[in-house]
Amino acid sequence: MDSEGEIRQRAEQGDRGAAATLALETYGPELLGFLVTLLGDHDDAAEAFAQLGEDLWRGLPGFAFDCSMRTWLYTLARHAACRLGRGARVRRRHALPLSGVSELAERIRTATLPHLRTEARDAVARLRASLVPDDRALLVLRLDRAMSWTEIAAVLAPEEAAPRAAARLRKRFQLVKERLRGLATAEGLVRGDGDDG
Repeated sequence: MDSEGEIRQRAEQGDRGAAATLALETYGPELLGFLVTLLGDHDDAAEAFAQLGEDLWRGLPGFAFDCSMRTWLYTLARHAACRLGRGARVRRRHALPLSGVSELAERIRTATLPHLRTEARDAVARLRASLVPDDRALLVLRLDRAMSWTEIAAVLAPEEAAPRAAARLRKRFQLVKERLRGLATAEGLVRGDGDDG
């Protein structure tokens, strides 16, 4: 059985702890990477990740699996980042009796963040960091996580009809790619279209 199926089975059996643990073990490192890229700060990403763990724990009983667990977790991650960005910082540690979920989230954060700090020195990461958070999220979801446009629409525009949101996000993606290419050209990381040799 694949991870998605196993998470669903555990959730439907009422084993919230096992489902949440498996979800974080499966997707935690990539979600933390997404939050680092989105927020541009490792400490803020760790705080948003902790909030994501709490949101997963609270929301799992009502999650109907209308989308994949992965898509829902990215939606939760984005919402946690937005709340953090608005200054709605909440005490995270031991706020809920999350059984092993809190400890698991802490292990993922501590194991993943040093690796991400090394990659953050890359020039492309600097350019991405100069983008607004929603544009960074769009790039991560499409390029780094290979999500479909429907999944991306569910994460970035859940209030909008999926086909319309997907089409709008595809256009926005093209504009973001063009902007990044312009920034990379200006910094000498790639040659401009008119350069010879």
